[in-house]
Amino acid sequence: MVDEVVELFGPVPRGLVVDATVGGAGHAQALLEAHPHIQLVGLDRDEAAVAAATTALSRFGDRATVRRARFDDITTIVRELGHERLAGALFDLGVSSHQLDDPDRGFSYRADAPLDMRMDRSQPTTAATVVNEHPETEVARILARYGDERFARRIAHAIVAARPLRTTGELVEVITSTIPAAVRRRTRGHPARRTFQALRIAVNNELDVIEPALRQSVDLLEPRGRCVVLAYHSGEDRIVKDLFRELETGGCECPPGLPCACGAVPVARPLRRRAGRPSPRTGMTSATRSSSRRPASGPTAPPWSSSSSCAPGAMSPPRRSPG
Repeated sequence: MVDEVVELFGPVPRGLVVDATVGGAGHAQALLEAHPHIQLVGLDRDEAAVAAATTALSRFGDRATVRRARFDDITTIVRELGHERLAGALFDLGVSSHQLDDPDRGFSYRADAPLDMRMDRSQPTTAATVVNEHPETEVARILARYGDERFARRIAHAIVAARPLRTTGELVEVITSTIPAAVRRRTRGHPARRTFQALRIAVNNELDVIEPALRQSVDLLEPRGRCVVLAYHSGEDRIVKDLFRELETGGCECPPGLPCACGAVPVARPLRRRAGRPSPRTGMTSATRSSSRRPASGPTAPPWSSSSSCAPGAMSPPRRSPG
């Protein structure tokens, strides 16, 4: 998938690219190596990721900058760096591999650890807060909305009955004992997977910042600039898909198939009509298997891309007339 992302950014103009979820800087390093005409700023709210990315990108000198920030602060960061426009923006949504690999962070259901799950460890709300303090109805709502968990009410009831829960191992035991054995045998994947995903999204307010961050990014795009999004969850994908459709049509409300008569002006155009899927040559880990991409492009650029729940996607601004 890294190769596909690098390819999508090939035609962008000279300028600044934002890696809005820099993590361990895998994508950032590949982009800087392949495209010497770009500079890059990597953002992350996880201080461990910022430290790792800073070290990894130090060999690129002043072409690379790393800032600790949420990605809905993109406009502020770009202005602070002395730029008015962006050549591109990359969003790799969800949890990063280094967060999953650190058992003490509490993101993984495969290791016993404190119920934390915070990307920004300075924030007060943890997974333990949600599990032990939220009303049963709210816990059920979180599991259903963010995890698409069919047993949300049953699991929420069991969680409340087992309070207080202090570790991921205790939570996994509650979930596993709650889901019927016949369902566990038929279902692919760990029985706690959806619950852990839902709790992580709720703790970090992940879905709430996607739309404002993408709007800022597309607003900042140069002509021929591109915005590429990788998403791994149906909720993320829905937000990205709906926003990109709005940007492509300018919010047109005219009946499909008829010429626009409402005066809507397209803001960006899709580079691909469908969310991409990981290619065989890239390989698929448990993370990339469920990811999708949607690319999009900026004003005088080819169509745009964004991503949905399977691999990268993209968008680009529509062509603008001179003047």
